[in-house]
Amino acid sequence: MANDSKKKEYRFDTKKLRAGYDPKEHNYAVSPPIYQTTSFDFRDVEHAKALFGLRELGNLYTRVGNPTVAVLEQRVAALDGASGAIALASGMAAISYTLLNVAEGGGRILTSPYLYGGSTDSFKKVYPKFGIHFDYAKNLENPEKLAEEIKPDTKAIYVESISNPSGVLLDIDAIAEVAHAHGIPLIVDNTVATPYLYNPIAHGADIVVYSATKGLTGHGNVIAGLVLESGKFNWQSDKFPHFSEKLYTLRDIHENNRSYLEIFPEFPFTARIRFNYLNYFGAALSPFDAYLVLIGLETLSERVAKQVKNAEILAEYLKNHKYVEWVRYPGLKESPYYELAKRDFPKGAGGLLAFGFKGTTAQREAFLDAVELFKYHVNIGDARSLIVNSPQTTHSELEPDEKKIADIPENLIRISAGLEDPEDLIADLEQAFEKAYV
Repeated sequence: MANDSKKKEYRFDTKKLRAGYDPKEHNYAVSPPIYQTTSFDFRDVEHAKALFGLRELGNLYTRVGNPTVAVLEQRVAALDGASGAIALASGMAAISYTLLNVAEGGGRILTSPYLYGGSTDSFKKVYPKFGIHFDYAKNLENPEKLAEEIKPDTKAIYVESISNPSGVLLDIDAIAEVAHAHGIPLIVDNTVATPYLYNPIAHGADIVVYSATKGLTGHGNVIAGLVLESGKFNWQSDKFPHFSEKLYTLRDIHENNRSYLEIFPEFPFTARIRFNYLNYFGAALSPFDAYLVLIGLETLSERVAKQVKNAEILAEYLKNHKYVEWVRYPGLKESPYYELAKRDFPKGAGGLLAFGFKGTTAQREAFLDAVELFKYHVNIGDARSLIVNSPQTTHSELEPDEKKIADIPENLIRISAGLEDPEDLIADLEQAFEKAYV
């Protein structure tokens, strides 16, 4: 849905509680109601014609739109300063619909090697069968040379604002300049950072994707995804002819075929995802799951601020530990990304950190088996602190050479800091280290 929250410009914490929702429109319910319905009655035949012809936006069928889901879309759009947003059934649906939408008909995506393992594996297994191929950029950290890697059929640049699992930061502003100079959009996965820590659109991104499963919701109880657009990219280009394509399903009242750019000039990208990919591929977010994300959003700032603080404390503890080879966290002064973190992440560099376990494989596995307070599973951004051996789990799909390119050594252990008392977390790690080295 479009972001209609520009009537009054509130600050972040007000928006996360209020944006996109007017109780007067929902029987004065304080909390957004769960519209658990498949479809919606039409007022009359003309109303049905207007909805199906996209001459009027409204609720037609929950697969393509629902009032509860719309509140979520408008709320996150307000937090990101986006012109439009669409909520989907998972973060992977958000990524796949975005990439299919941008490179429809074939082309190349210039991407970061520092990504979630599922993203990387899908780039290899799925998209080439649709004529979409990926090039792993060698100069993302030297944007002045990045232009050399853009080919005539490159359709976009794709990166993560804070990489999973190693916390790599990039100069998004500089990368955006290169992308725009070549007439292609910059897509940023902002899952780890959340809009509380970083606003990619303010730094030049054109498309933002989220796995709302993670920090946006923060309670490990829902799978969801979002795609947002800045409204600033010019899709009326020979490189993206599918946005200018005139379709019968978009015809006006005089039976003239129209394009998505004509009907939705402020948010053509997410509108096209909604009425093409969501409509026909069907990764719809349920109203109840949208409600859970909305409840999680209400404490986004408080949760993420505490997670950042805990991550900083854990990183400082681990960096001098006798059983730790190295620590990767952008907030450490020793990090190669420390200056970039200070510049672009004034509220902190996220709740994710990684360290190299100094010991044998058997000792590393014994350490993971010995943790008690930390939970051993593959989610991140949870209110609970989580720990996992990423090379053998979340990034196990990567072949040895791919792990080398992504700089993911076999002894890497990832921590997602939660909301517990940091002294208790340190004590849990300490007892696990001791048991592993008995």
